[in-house]
Amino acid sequence: MPADWIEHRRGDRELIGWLRPERDGFVAIDLLGRDLTDAVDWLTGEQALEERGIGYLAEPYELWTGERWTRVRITEVSADRIRLKEEDWGAIDGPRVDHEIGFPAPGALRRWAPSSGGAERPFGP
Repeated sequence: MPADWIEHRRGDRELIGWLRPERDGFVAIDLLGRDLTDAVDWLTGEQALEERGIGYLAEPYELWTGERWTRVRITEVSADRIRLKEEDWGAIDGPRVDHEIGFPAPGALRRWAPSSGGAERPFGP
């Protein structure tokens, strides 16, 4: 974690991102370590983080495993690492496959989109 990143927390003290000084402003950075804005004023950066929130962490993602895109869910985010599990579709009896990637999230992690051609398993047996 760079020393010049300034934590931004919402009203309940939950960390929702950082503001990084740049030029005459600040860049808003989400919990995956990705820039949300260009250099903007402090209040605009805070507003971008507040609007982003943390709900995006619960959405499905895809991870490039070196061979294919694999649908995953984020299980833990810290300034050291991001932990993921392969999508198990709620199965409690199947194997759990975990992955760990560095922080900030590399380009090998992206939001899943049905049109991305990524790993989507049909529902049902």
